[in-house]
Amino acid sequence: MTLALVGCQSWEVQATTKTKQKYSDVKYEENDFIMFGPESRGIPEEILNKNPERCITIPMIPMGRSLNLSNSAVIILYEAYRQLGFNF
Repeated sequence: MTLALVGCQSWEVQATTKTKQKYSDVKYEENDFIMFGPESRGIPEEILNKNPERCITIPMIPMGRSLNLSNSAVIILYEAYRQLGFNF
């Protein structure tokens, strides 16, 4: 699935363990922003349920625990910057 922008609009992408869509399966654009929830409980489900197509996850092996917030942010942000050609 690709998240695309129209005009000046931006997409909110939500990082969660409660989806199957990989963070690398979306197309990031310049004005996108990524929401991360607290390590202890994540993004509230009522927010995730409003736009499930905007939820992304980092694949993990079944016996692994969740990554901490800073590591998750770095992985996802690196992919977004990679897709944008590392233009800062």
